[in-house]
Amino acid sequence: MTDLQDILQQIRDFIQESVIPLEAQFLKAGFSAVRPQALTLRQQVKEMGLWAPHLPPEMGGLGLSLHEFAHLSEVLGTSPLGHWVFNCQAPDIGNMEILHLHGTAAQKERYLAPLVRGEIHSCFAMTEPEHAGSNPVWMSTTAVRDGGSYVINGHKWFTTAADGAAFAVVMAITDPEAARHRRASMFLVPTDTPGYEHVRRIPIMGEEGEDYLSHSELRFHDCRVPRSALLGQEGDGFVIAQQRLGPGRIHHTMRWIGISQRALEMMCQYAAQRELAPGEPLARKQTVQNWIAESQAEIQAARLLVLDAAAKIDARGSKAARVEISQIKFFVAGVLNRVLDRAIQVHGGYGLTDYTLLSFWFRHERGARIYDGPDEVHKSVVARHLLRPYGVRI
Repeated sequence: MTDLQDILQQIRDFIQESVIPLEAQFLKAGFSAVRPQALTLRQQVKEMGLWAPHLPPEMGGLGLSLHEFAHLSEVLGTSPLGHWVFNCQAPDIGNMEILHLHGTAAQKERYLAPLVRGEIHSCFAMTEPEHAGSNPVWMSTTAVRDGGSYVINGHKWFTTAADGAAFAVVMAITDPEAARHRRASMFLVPTDTPGYEHVRRIPIMGEEGEDYLSHSELRFHDCRVPRSALLGQEGDGFVIAQQRLGPGRIHHTMRWIGISQRALEMMCQYAAQRELAPGEPLARKQTVQNWIAESQAEIQAARLLVLDAAAKIDARGSKAARVEISQIKFFVAGVLNRVLDRAIQVHGGYGLTDYTLLSFWFRHERGARIYDGPDEVHKSVVARHLLRPYGVRI
C-alpha cells in the first residue's frame, strides 16, 4: 500500500495545485474556456506516469486493481475536472474497459487506441425516452442485418458526452424473439455515419453543459454500419453492459465520495469563517456541528462500503458482488445528496450561487439517485436477497 499512498499524495498535490485553480473560470464560462489549460495538464499527467490509471501497463496505465483505483477515483472526484485530466472520465473509462475485453484487433486499433491516448472521446447510448430506464431490457432501438451490414433505427437520450464524441457505443435489439437478456447487442457507431443525428444537448436544471460534461438526445435514421461494428457476439449486449456497469458503479460512487469530502471541507471552512455577529462564527451553532458530524460519519461509512464492494469484485467478479453493488449505489447517492444539501444550507444564499462548486454539483449530481438504476430498483435487489432465506420470492 505504500506505493499506492505515494501515488495518492502525488495526485492530491496535483489536483490542489494545478486543477482546482481552473475551477473558477470553468464555473464562469464552461469547459471550453479551460480546455486549453486542461490539455496542458493532461500532458503533465502523462509525463508523471499517472495517465489512464485504470488501464494495464501494456496499454500505458498503472495496472491498478479496482480496489486501488477506487482510492484514486475519490481523490480525482474532489474536482469536476479531475477524472478528465487523468483520462479516466465516464463514459470513456467504461468504453475503454469493454473494448479492451471484447474488441477485435481492428476495433482496438480504430477506437480504443486513440481513446487511450486522449485524442478523442466517446459516448454510450442505451437509455431511451420512450421507456423506463429502470427496465433496461425494454428498448425499441433496433439493428437489422442487411447483407454485410446492420441498419440501426431508434431514439436515445441522456447519452453522456455525445457532444463532440468521435463514436458511440449503441445498444440495439438484434433478435426480438430471443430471451429477454439475449435480445440486444452493442455496436460501435462513428458519429459521422449517415443517419446518426445529434438532436440536442439536454438542459439539466437549466444548464446544457458541453463536451464530456453534457447529456444528449440522439436519433438513428437507417444508420448503416458494417458487420464489423458489432462489439462481441450478437446477443451479448446485456452481458457486456453488466461487465461495464459493475466496475462503473465503483468509479461513480467513489467520485461521489470525493465530491462529498470536498463539500464537507467547504462546509467546515465556511462555518469557521462566517460570523453571525462579531466574534460569533457559524460553527458554534449546534445544528451546524450536527450536520458536520453526520456528514463525516456518512462519508466514512460510504467509503468503507464501496471499498469492500470493490475488493469483492476484484476477488470474485461483478456477478458475485451484485448485492454489494446495488447497496453502494443507493447508499452513496443518498449520502452525496444529503451532504451537498447541508453544505448549501450552511453557505446560505452564497451556496445557491455559481461562485462555489456546490450549486454545480447539486444540479449535476441529483441524478445520482436516478441514473445507472434508480434507488428503488437497487433497494429491491438488496431486499430480495435478504428475504429469500425467509421463503419470500419477489
